[in-house]
Amino acid sequence: MASIENPFYQASSLPFQAPPFDLIKEDDYALAIEEGARAYLAEVEHIAHLRAEPTFDNTYLALECAGQVLKRTLAVFGAMTSANTNKRLQQIEEETSPKLAKLHDAINLNHELFIRLQQVYDQRLALELCAESLRLIELTYQHFVLAGARLSSQEKAQLSQLNQEAASVSTRFTHSLLAASKQGAVVITDEKWLAGLSAAEINAASLAAKERGLEDQWLLALQNTTQQPPLQSLTHRDSRRTLFTASVERAEQGDDNDTRKLIARLAQIRAQQAKLLGFADYASWALQDQMAKTPAAALTFMQNIVPAATARAKREAADIQALIDDQPDGGALAPWDWQFYADRVRNMKYKLNDAQVRPYFPLDSVLHDGVFYAASQLYGITLRLRRDIPVYHDDVNVYEVFDHDGTSLALFYTDYFQRDNKGGGAWMGNFIEQSTMMKTRPVMYNVANFPKPPVGETALLSWDDVITLFHEFGHTLHGLFAKQHYASLSGTATPRDFVEFPSQLNEHWADDPAVFANYAKHYKTGEPMPDDLRDNIKRAAQFNQGYDMTELLAAALLDMHWHRLTADQPLQQVNEFESAVLAMEKVSLAYVPPRYRSSYFQHIWGGGYAAGYYAYLWTQMLADDAFDAFKEQGGLTAQNGRRFRDSILSRGNSEDLDQLYRAWRGSEPNITPMLINRGLQKDD
Repeated sequence: MASIENPFYQASSLPFQAPPFDLIKEDDYALAIEEGARAYLAEVEHIAHLRAEPTFDNTYLALECAGQVLKRTLAVFGAMTSANTNKRLQQIEEETSPKLAKLHDAINLNHELFIRLQQVYDQRLALELCAESLRLIELTYQHFVLAGARLSSQEKAQLSQLNQEAASVSTRFTHSLLAASKQGAVVITDEKWLAGLSAAEINAASLAAKERGLEDQWLLALQNTTQQPPLQSLTHRDSRRTLFTASVERAEQGDDNDTRKLIARLAQIRAQQAKLLGFADYASWALQDQMAKTPAAALTFMQNIVPAATARAKREAADIQALIDDQPDGGALAPWDWQFYADRVRNMKYKLNDAQVRPYFPLDSVLHDGVFYAASQLYGITLRLRRDIPVYHDDVNVYEVFDHDGTSLALFYTDYFQRDNKGGGAWMGNFIEQSTMMKTRPVMYNVANFPKPPVGETALLSWDDVITLFHEFGHTLHGLFAKQHYASLSGTATPRDFVEFPSQLNEHWADDPAVFANYAKHYKTGEPMPDDLRDNIKRAAQFNQGYDMTELLAAALLDMHWHRLTADQPLQQVNEFESAVLAMEKVSLAYVPPRYRSSYFQHIWGGGYAAGYYAYLWTQMLADDAFDAFKEQGGLTAQNGRRFRDSILSRGNSEDLDQLYRAWRGSEPNITPMLINRGLQKDD
């Protein structure tokens, strides 16, 4: 190897093999990716050209074990390019993404390797293997088939070229969007334009401006979604319109960060890939290994929800318009008005607004006394802060996770505050995957984008932020309790339309009475939230659900239609395509824009959710149905937690997920609880 000093060339000596961030230099990533790719390919070539008859051990197991240096490097590099990137890391990513695509093609399209895989696959049922090993065979074989292993040499060459271009374009999209979001932040020079924001929010905006060298100004940064948190509070309508416009047009400025040409080409490439692989469109290919199985099933599922969602959104809009009509300046409801007036309608109906709620949701209390407490009650775990593990940024904390019997299970990193060099949104990931074969325990992280308070002040969360914390830790629990032999089947390595199920289920514990009472306390006085305020939050749970469901459906339908384009269709004009799809699917409500417009839809163009954004809706169905099962058995109990841990959270992708769910639930998933919980159907 090029240098034994590169920290990625061997497993870390830190506890749990945690990344040695104090030793990692930027150029270590480039060198380790290059060397790791070379070593990985050499290992695969060795497997492919063995003279010995193919067996499970010398083919499937050997392939599972190959590429450790590259896998170890990319786990950390991917986390950094998402949460703590810079120009050098972006340069490395742009240089290596097409090379990595070429490497994966060299593996997935290796004819000699596939012959060996095929031979073992054909005789798998006659082999004396455990169920997880059989699952590894079946999923690995399916992966190779879907990747094009059966194509001719000429077709493989064409596919490889497309794969490399897709990787390059996707990386360029991600970098362009990050730059566009940073550039699109709204700079305020007159504090009057911030009217309605709290003192803490104004101070945070001032701090954000100073970090960019802007004195006596305020900066409203953009998060990844269409709607922006300050729109709920800004009383100056021109301020709201300016911020909203900056959000929806961030990547459509006709400059170097405009993503529309990249999107159009990436959609075309994916359609061409699908055609080569024998599928009508990319969505048909992508859903082969998902629970929904076909685009038609996913589309029908969504389309059946549209009428109830849009009808409710229109009723909500009428309530808002009535309030606007009572204002001196009046006017028609616009999308930049919705959050502002919806908050006032909610306050009128439920005596509830964001400013009342935030003081009772200090970040540390929500995390320790809410998220961690609920997990302790259900699963018996405890988390202890460790200050001896190196981190990649001062905002990051590390916890060690212990089981009910004191057994050390994992490390868990938190990185919650917004930064210019961090992608938008919130997510969970692994630095180290769990595997009994590799003797590794999980090292996981949660990332979010909450505004960072000035030094000495407390980070206060909205109710939506609280839900985000519970959601992402639900993913963490899925990874934490993994008990798989093989890393590729471990924890959250499941289809997209299952992986969001444990996280969305975990959201439900945020308003469990025992959990809520334990964390919802005033950050200054420690007094619990008054009962009437807590009751108002509960009564308002279904408020604005027409809007929320419609914006989510609009994004998911856009995603599916982008990926149902066929290879013979021309490059699309992004804005025209988007408008046509929204109109056709009857979700074109001027005051309810999609949660993500096409030009900044990171999930599908750079985040692995292509033709899969419907999964958030599909797993809402699973999660709400599952929570009914918990309630039927007594709710927040250790017995319920143990059963869910043993039956779902610990199983990863080690068996068929439809069967896994039915075995735990005792029935097929039922959509009714979702419709009731989202206010789209009355509870009879």
